[in-house]
Order: sequence, then C-alpha cells, then structure tokens
Amino acid sequence: MSQPPIDHGMFIMPFHDPNKPLGQCFDEDLELIVLAEQLGFSEFWIGEHHTMQFENIVSPEMFISRALGETQAIRMGPAPICLNQHHPAAVASRMAFLDHLSKGRLNLCFGAGSVTADLELYGVDPKNNSRMVAESIEMILSLWSGEPPYELDGDFWNIRLVDNVDVETRIGFIHKPLQQPHPPIAIPAMSRNSPSMQMAGAAGYQPFGHCLVTGNVLKNFWDTYESAAIDAGRTPSRSDYKIARSIFLADTTAEAEQLARTNSLGRNYEYIGRLFDKGLGRKIYKRDPDMPDAECNLDFLMTEQIIAGDVDTVLERLLRVWEETGGFGTLVLMSYDWDDKPSWVRSMELFAHELMPAFNRAVGVTV
Repeated sequence: MSQPPIDHGMFIMPFHDPNKPLGQCFDEDLELIVLAEQLGFSEFWIGEHHTMQFENIVSPEMFISRALGETQAIRMGPAPICLNQHHPAAVASRMAFLDHLSKGRLNLCFGAGSVTADLELYGVDPKNNSRMVAESIEMILSLWSGEPPYELDGDFWNIRLVDNVDVETRIGFIHKPLQQPHPPIAIPAMSRNSPSMQMAGAAGYQPFGHCLVTGNVLKNFWDTYESAAIDAGRTPSRSDYKIARSIFLADTTAEAEQLARTNSLGRNYEYIGRLFDKGLGRKIYKRDPDMPDAECNLDFLMTEQIIAGDVDTVLERLLRVWEETGGFGTLVLMSYDWDDKPSWVRSMELFAHELMPAFNRAVGVTV
C-alpha cells in the first residue's frame, strides 16, 4: 500500500509579547493564516485561553469567523475547544453555526482547558477535566444527531428542552452542522498513557500529539490510541495522526539555531518551563521521567522539542521522529510571535516549498 502524502498544518496558541497592542497581535495572526493558505498549508488551529496575556485569543471561533473572509480553502479549527469551560448546548449550537459559515471548512478539536487561572475563573475542579470532556462530547453529538425534545442527564450538565418545543413554529431545535454527521474531531494528548488517547481510539477521533513532548511520548500516544481502537473493533489509520512540532528553518543551521534560541520560539519554551516550575514541574518536557527538572533547559529542548536548522538538518531530525513514532498523517507547524517577521516568513517558505516536498519524497511519496 502506498503512503498517502503527509499534509502540513499550522497551530498558534497564540504566543505574543504582552507589550504588543492586542490589535496588532490579531492583525498579524490574520496575516499569518492568509500566508499559510498561500503556501499550501491544509489546516490551521487556534488555541483558546481566557486569562493569559501571552496567549491572548479567548475565542478561536470568533477568530475563525473573521478569517473566513480572508481565505478560500484552508480548513480551520479551535484547538481545543475547552469543553470544561462551556455548556455543551452552547458548543453544539455555535460550532454548527460556524460550520455553515465556513461552508464546511471547520475542523474540531475537543479537550480540557488546563490553565489554572481559567479553571478558577469558571469554577472548574481540574480533577473533573477528563470526565467533563467525555460527558460534553457525548451530549454535543447527541444534540447533533437527535431531534427535540432533548433530555440529557449527566454528572456536570443537564439539558432539558421539552416544554417549549413547538414543531409548527419550528422553535426548540438545535442546529446541525453542515458536515454530516459532524466536522472531523481531533483529541489532543499531552501525557504518557493518555486517557484522552484511549477515548479517541475507542471512538475513532483523530489523535493530535502536543508540541511540548518528546518523540518517544508521541509514539506512546499512538500506541495508546491504537490499542484502544483495536479493543473497540476499529482499524486505526496513521493518516489520522497529527503531530505538532516547533520547527524553525533558515538558510544555514547556525543561523536557525541562533535565532530559535533567542526569538519568540525559544522564549515560549522558557516561559512554559517557568509555568511548569510553578505547578506541575517539567515532567511533560522529559524523554526519561527520571530526568531532573533542572536538565530540561533550552539546551535539552533544542535537541528534542525544538527542531532548528537548514532544510537538510531539519529533514534528518524529522525522519528520526518519523522512525520513532512509526509515522503520521499531518505535520502541524507551531508558530509564535512575529518578533522578526522576515525570518519567520522565510522559515515558513522553506518549510512549505522545500522541507515538506523533501520529507514526502524521503518517506516514499511523490508530490
């Protein structure tokens, strides 16, 4: 069986300098998505954060609505919709609406928001994250597939629309998406032996590996997903597997490494490391769980999560990721603040025009 071409997408958390005006941040993100479409990226993902000054898009669907008029073909999606922070009926209605606005260009990623300040703001106990996500997904899909009256009882939400349903005047109906039975659904993973990957494999959703983890953990995500799929009687396809990587390209490896250490990419990893130091610790960064937190510094990250170099160097490292993980269907490029726009645009151009064709050829695909 021939290997299907590896798609390439883009993900923004986003990550911006808090001293940059918000309007400028959003304008640059819109310019970024237009450029991504021009360069042939197939999909674009936007993170949701409510209380972070560095990561400042609070409503990915509003960003997507704005970007629809600037683009023609690229698929877009929130990554994830933080289901533990929204009522399931609101998510179902808004995403169905957005799917129609996009004329079927909507992708979905369902997960739990993990920002401690966001959880406090919305009164969410993080111990309930996984159960809330599972319950919310079940309710959303039930609303999309069913007809009124609606009566759904859960541990966290109860949905009842019975008394005010009127068929004659068409009141009491939850809108359904344009894409049937629903837009593609991806599930993110950040931890070894991920319960999210078990759920995704059993249900047939797309697995989405996080940029913060090492290659052996990306392999663990797939193994967990694959095992759950097989146990559920499903045949998993590696073409469904998306992995996000922080890749920075320049004309020479020395230039790329120097820039990645000092630009918004390197600053992002150091910023997230400081967040980890205030709570979880740096275990998510580790290849070996016994590795001391102090060793999870930028020097280590430059050998694992951050892939910087010229096209040949980055290709060699990507092929190691491909071999270690066993393969994937979409490589999702992380993007950060345009603190040096020319170098970021150059990196994207090298990624799309040179790296991805070379990567596909190296794994046996002609594109």
